[in-house]
Amino acid sequence: MISEAIILAGGLGTRLRDAVPDLPKCMAPVAGHPFLYYIIRYLESQGVKRFVFSLGYRHDVVEDFLRDHFPSLVYTCVIEPAPLKTGGAIKLALAAVESDDVLVMNGDTLFKVGLKELEAVHLHRQAECTLALKPMLRFDRYGAVATNEDGRIMAFEEKKYLDHGNINGGVYLLNKQKFLAQDWPAVFSFESDYLQKDSSAKDFFGVIQDRYFIDIGIPEDFNKAQVDLKHFPFAINEPDPTWTLFLDRDGVINVNKDDSYVFNREEFIFKEGTLEAIARLSGLFGRIIVITNQRGVGKGLMSEADLQDIHAYMKSNIDKAGGRIDDIFYCTSTDNAHPDRKPSPGMAFRAQEKYPEIDFSKSIMVGDKSADMQWGRNIGALTVLIMSARYKDTIDPSAVDIACDSLYTFVHLLQRNE
Repeated sequence: MISEAIILAGGLGTRLRDAVPDLPKCMAPVAGHPFLYYIIRYLESQGVKRFVFSLGYRHDVVEDFLRDHFPSLVYTCVIEPAPLKTGGAIKLALAAVESDDVLVMNGDTLFKVGLKELEAVHLHRQAECTLALKPMLRFDRYGAVATNEDGRIMAFEEKKYLDHGNINGGVYLLNKQKFLAQDWPAVFSFESDYLQKDSSAKDFFGVIQDRYFIDIGIPEDFNKAQVDLKHFPFAINEPDPTWTLFLDRDGVINVNKDDSYVFNREEFIFKEGTLEAIARLSGLFGRIIVITNQRGVGKGLMSEADLQDIHAYMKSNIDKAGGRIDDIFYCTSTDNAHPDRKPSPGMAFRAQEKYPEIDFSKSIMVGDKSADMQWGRNIGALTVLIMSARYKDTIDPSAVDIACDSLYTFVHLLQRNE
């Protein structure tokens, strides 16, 4: 699976100068976060695990942001010594790429491509470059891309008004060896000097994906992104058997032991109404998965065997009550930057690898801590906060879609809206 991406994040954002003075375009503030935040989080939700950031103008701002906000992200920053245009930037960044095929994406565009579909075509066709194409209506800002019935790219048309057409969405799967086998100068355009030059004679393919697309390069679309990327409200009647329910454990399923850990099954006390709630939720969701940090094991306060015995006890009682837990993923590390420790999304990727049908955009995370809510945001899921006096004052309200007193209350909200 394609798991590595180059993000071209060195643009100046000249046309956004009034709104974004003295910042790289990818760092333009959108709905409370730099735009780059949304690109990283979406690509993580698609299984990208390693990033190469091609930086130039004010690269220090991007590097500080990555260090402070993505401590567990696996990435390399490549700095342009001078503006190299898109082709030169990609050529330089490829020196840091470890895989044969890599995703390339512009840092000022969010195109929510289905990476698996793009990858399937790229590998099946043994393509040199595969483009994600976005269908559009009534446009003149972009040139259209012409393909034949097999998806092979035949031509890139000049910018002109069209009633409908497929545009280059700025997302590519690129074969590193085939690209670098050509004699490229240090400075060149990926679009005009590589893609558009003799395109019909090369193994270039296009995959049409009618998914969310926004390019913040002009003020009008920059302003539109402020509305679009504000997190969507919770649609309480949406979940069905194609959805996944992720549950935190302590404070959601069982009673929290304040300032301590549940060390054995005798200390594991189900919260009131939880067994009935999970039984009802089992009829609504295709998968129910527990996601839990268990640092007590990492600290040596209990063994992994103790933890597994607690989980066997929990699952047995849930089964007897008519419910189910399909799987449990836990992180015992004491390192806050560990990729599996919430709020880092590593356990989500492990779950998706085991159960490929999981769609993070059709998932709900239920938890009682800030880390749970951020974990849900990080994979693009809806979030449900189980209110706790201990944590409620430290949780960012923008990370919460709905708040409930208990899992029992949440299931009643769902069933009332069936």
